[in-house]
Amino acid sequence: MAMLVVSCCFAQDRVLWKDPGAIENINFDYAAGGLDHPPREPFYFLAERFGGSSPKVLVRDSANIQWRVKGGHETRTESFVTRLVAALGYYANPVWFVGSGKMKGATSLKRAAGFIHPDGSFPEAAFEQRDKSLRKLSQDWLWTRNPFLHTHELNGLKIVMMLVSNWDNKDARERREGSNTGISELDEGGRIRLIYHVTDWGQAMGAWGAEPVAKGWDCSKFTAQTASFVQGRAGQYVHFGYVGRHTDDFKNGITIDDVRWSMQYLGRLSDAQLQRGLKASGATPAEVTCFGAQLRERINQLRRVID
Repeated sequence: MAMLVVSCCFAQDRVLWKDPGAIENINFDYAAGGLDHPPREPFYFLAERFGGSSPKVLVRDSANIQWRVKGGHETRTESFVTRLVAALGYYANPVWFVGSGKMKGATSLKRAAGFIHPDGSFPEAAFEQRDKSLRKLSQDWLWTRNPFLHTHELNGLKIVMMLVSNWDNKDARERREGSNTGISELDEGGRIRLIYHVTDWGQAMGAWGAEPVAKGWDCSKFTAQTASFVQGRAGQYVHFGYVGRHTDDFKNGITIDDVRWSMQYLGRLSDAQLQRGLKASGATPAEVTCFGAQLRERINQLRRVID
């Protein structure tokens, strides 16, 4: 998948955000970045992967496209939130929710045996396509130390993290456990750009907080915390109720101008786009209604705090 990268305010070799253009025209039926071709059976098992908290395997589909397949409770979350993040101008690999399927050759599985049955069938999964033009580097980045500190682009990403209640904001400080930040290298004909991005959005759309309270993809818990999403403002700063892995150095320092900048993009999303993205990500009709309403209320809270 080709990626258009536009550097905003920094050296041209480091990129966090790109202008998404006409965000109101983005089709949320498609995966992040506008990928319009979902994975197609038959799926051929290639290998098992053991990083992170969810079981994963690599497969090849009938079009000879390779996918990283994640099972477990993060499947719907990854599919929806990557659509949202990419629509707002941040990098995310395209993820498709697949409700059921079968993998040929999936034998002698270890962790993945929890979601892939002995005959290779699976009830649901998130299929992630990696961009072949990007090379993932070994280093991760810190929320408190990176080239984008005190910018609208970085604080806007934090606002999105809080909007979707992604409490698992691990960074390079948790590298042994598994960081959720990453840097990828893009070679544009000899011109190297470094793409800074969040690599895992699975623990979102539920309750923020500390484990075991925190939980992803649970609209009742998501709803219960909506009222405390934006807690008001003090001078130029906006206060949020969010709690995550790195609470204080994550939510502190968000200004009215940061929210105003973010609302240039968030504020243009329609209910129909959000609902279509949720439906494409395996949400039930009740979840489409519930999550759609709560996301709209949280966006409205951001709008009201800057009025």
